[in-house]
Amino acid sequence: MSRVGKMPIEVPASATVVIDGDIVRVKGPKGELEQRISDRVDVAQEGGQLLVTRRTDEPYDRSMHGLTRTLIYNMVKGVTDGFEKVLEIQGVGYRATLKGSSIELQLGYSNPRHVDPPKGIEFEVPVPTRIIIKGCDKQSVGQVAAEIRSLRKPDPYKGKGIRYRDEYIRRKVGKAIK
Repeated sequence: MSRVGKMPIEVPASATVVIDGDIVRVKGPKGELEQRISDRVDVAQEGGQLLVTRRTDEPYDRSMHGLTRTLIYNMVKGVTDGFEKVLEIQGVGYRATLKGSSIELQLGYSNPRHVDPPKGIEFEVPVPTRIIIKGCDKQSVGQVAAEIRSLRKPDPYKGKGIRYRDEYIRRKVGKAIK
């Protein structure tokens, strides 16, 4: 049996879960999320817990078991606590500023880049070299962070660019003069 799939999901008092056929809706203080689940997996609510079980022991069903449990757990965690990604900007003259709800990035190009937040995503810029992306949907937060990072990926020679907070950039040695 799946080690991840057999663990129950604790639902806090601030969140409500509605199971409607193959759609699971979770509502909490940070927002509301819904996810369509596979028909090969069953979700049951017992007290303050959610249990995910699979119908058969086929390889596809086993793979969907752990995945479904993780998706529902991330929904519950997202609507109660939320998710965040932190990006750091390295480089002389590289900076970010908050303009309303969107951010403006100076990344060494001739014109600044503007990034508007999608629905459910918030930006914070505590210092000009740090961007905090917050939201209740883990996938959306990660996608927006990846799109911002792709505007100026870290350079392996000088280390300039946008990187995740805990990301390590392996530096390459430049040309050697004889």
